[in-house]
Amino acid sequence: MKTGKTRRQMKILTIIKEQDIATQRDLVGALRTEGIKTTQATVSRDIKELGLVKAPTENGNYRYTEPSSVHRSEISDHLMTILQSSVIELASSGNILVISTLPATAQTVAEAIDALDWPEILGTLGGERTVFAVINSQDKMGEVLVKIKGLCNRDEIMTDADDC
Repeated sequence: MKTGKTRRQMKILTIIKEQDIATQRDLVGALRTEGIKTTQATVSRDIKELGLVKAPTENGNYRYTEPSSVHRSEISDHLMTILQSSVIELASSGNILVISTLPATAQTVAEAIDALDWPEILGTLGGERTVFAVINSQDKMGEVLVKIKGLCNRDEIMTDADDC
């Protein structure tokens, strides 16, 4: 038997595949139409847990979708803009890169880094203000730091790496 949360989240995934849902309010309404009573706060948590992203539609609006269902080029400009404007500080320990971001942007920054598909980065994990990126070799850390600073076009990003 599915829990209410599991049922609701599965229904959210179905709804966003079938409908252009642009706002949390739209999603709450669509869920209510399906007989699931919920609040915007709950839907907000579900969106975060499901890792949903907003992607552009053909008419220039945005809709919720699963990251894997969005073609990388469709979201890359949006993600790169957020990456460029949100990264505050870079630090490293061994082969772990710690990226400090503006509040509530770390998951999007992590998705942007994943979209880069750099072979040096094995994966990312985004929280609220912090992204952890696992680099495949400690020797590649300086190179990755330089590449990220270059993407951000901001030399003022603080870093603890001596070789940058």
